[in-house]
Amino acid sequence: MTDTPRETIRLDKWLWHARFFKSRTLAAGVVSAGKVRVDGQPVSKPGRTIGIGTVLTFPKEDDVKVVKILALGTRRGPAPEARELYEDRSPEPVQRSRNPRFEGKGRPTKKDRRDMESHLPPDGPSGLE
Repeated sequence: MTDTPRETIRLDKWLWHARFFKSRTLAAGVVSAGKVRVDGQPVSKPGRTIGIGTVLTFPKEDDVKVVKILALGTRRGPAPEARELYEDRSPEPVQRSRNPRFEGKGRPTKKDRRDMESHLPPDGPSGLE
């Protein structure tokens, strides 16, 4: 066995270096809220040390990110450099179907309402009338 110490870095600092969060404060907030898992174990301390080979699971926007750490990094560099710090193992994002009636145009017109009513059952929308 070798006695060389394993290189480690703070969890919040690595998340910031890898550009998952805009600031260390935001990264520390997510970790403190208990939303990050290190090798499957929930973590609530931003100062938790991590190293190469560690697998992180955390929410990012509407998705869940699963990344394996390939390098620790020494600075918060440009995005191409940050992408080399990890291997993305995230599952494919789920395609959510949009509401077919609402197309983002605002309030329906009188014609749109008549068209929608033509698709309703003859006894009314609730069926209790």
